[in-house]
Amino acid sequence: MLQIIGLGAGGLKLLTLEAYKSLKNADVIYLRTEHHPAVKELKEENIEFESFDYLYEQGENFAVVYRNISNKIIDLTKKKKDIIYAVPGHPLVAEDTVQQITNKLSDDEYKVIAGPSFIDAIFTSLEIDPVNGIKVLDGLNFIERDLEPSIATIITQVYNRNIASNVKLTLMEIYPDDFKVKVLRGAGLEDERIEEISLYELDHLPWIDHLTSLYIPAHKENTKQFNRLLEIMEILRSSDGCPWDLEQNHHSLKKHLIEESYEVIERIEKEDFFGLANELGDVLLQIVFHAQIAKEDGTFNIYDVISEVIEKMLRRHPHIFAQVEVENSTEVLENWEAIKKKEKMKQGETRESILDDVPIQLPALIQAQKIQNKASKVGFDWPEVDGAITKVNEEIEELLESIEKGNLDGIKEEFGDLIFSLVNVARFLNIDSEECLRNTINKFKSRFKFIEDKVCEEDQSLEELSLERLDLLWEESKSN
Repeated sequence: MLQIIGLGAGGLKLLTLEAYKSLKNADVIYLRTEHHPAVKELKEENIEFESFDYLYEQGENFAVVYRNISNKIIDLTKKKKDIIYAVPGHPLVAEDTVQQITNKLSDDEYKVIAGPSFIDAIFTSLEIDPVNGIKVLDGLNFIERDLEPSIATIITQVYNRNIASNVKLTLMEIYPDDFKVKVLRGAGLEDERIEEISLYELDHLPWIDHLTSLYIPAHKENTKQFNRLLEIMEILRSSDGCPWDLEQNHHSLKKHLIEESYEVIERIEKEDFFGLANELGDVLLQIVFHAQIAKEDGTFNIYDVISEVIEKMLRRHPHIFAQVEVENSTEVLENWEAIKKKEKMKQGETRESILDDVPIQLPALIQAQKIQNKASKVGFDWPEVDGAITKVNEEIEELLESIEKGNLDGIKEEFGDLIFSLVNVARFLNIDSEECLRNTINKFKSRFKFIEDKVCEEDQSLEELSLERLDLLWEESKSN
């Protein structure tokens, strides 16, 4: 049987009696590493062992090293040898090799003998009560999404300055550069060292080694956490909150959601990507606002919103999250529509027309192009773009006839038909008619602004200039 023993966070005096006796009576002992305070005392007591430190020299990264170590221990165990595998601290705390080993062995093939964790030593050294909330992360394997500034965090396995640098850069995505953190080396040992520093200084410390951990206190005021946004919205909607926010409901907020969405589009078209972050925040605020109102009404909450979209993305991307194979993006979209159709049928939604899926609240050009796409998918379409262009010419003729007759109702109808036909040409050419028109509007605004600036330079007004002069300035604006 394999015995997995925790060597604790210090010398042999911190070992459990069971762990000490097992080590004294063992025939074969393997250590993950000799770099541990207890190893010197093991040698003094003539306890023989082998270590896997040589694998650290051979492996290209820690993941490879840990995989190689765990595979060797599993192979030895499968050979029916009674062996001991000893690791620093507690075997089940921040010990990747143990997780890999226990995942591949049956329960009757191994036994875990606990040892005091270095986490316990950190709690003691910093006088922390974990009941107040704390998160423990592996310095070799965490990302920004793992961080929760509202609670304290311990980051383990900050083995050297290179790792400290990577840890620092990740933390600085969420925490201020000068945020105060505590670096601990050898927590619980006689030569324990604790130093409070600014986060940006983390990889400047020359004494960081394999016994180093990092403590990050809670940062309740951190503005880069989603829960803080939820908390603010709850406050605004509370009895002591903002009168305006309290007056709002789903219907009163509709116009604000539309306005904020268009402001996002404006930032994208101007390629103002710093401003885009601000406008996306305004859209997110609208989502949180609606979710808070729904929570108060007992219909849903923000976590239901998140769950809905996660489940939808998983369902509609079977080529990523399931075993469906696709050749290209066209097949992806076809699968998307098929899955969407099944979802609506499962939800009991009925429709009288395939066009019912297109929201009537969409801007007219977008709505027209979506309707045409729907019709095209069931074969109601020109075979080539030439047919669509011919239709445009027909609509122009019909519009001119209505203008000649002075028939206002006819003019409106034919003008609408012409626009619809032009949108169809855009669809054939695989371009977005809404985007094309917006680009033209922006181009007109830019050129008109050029004329205004020129007129201002000449100390004149637009009204004073002749049409010929304005036309010349317009042509000049095209080259600017």
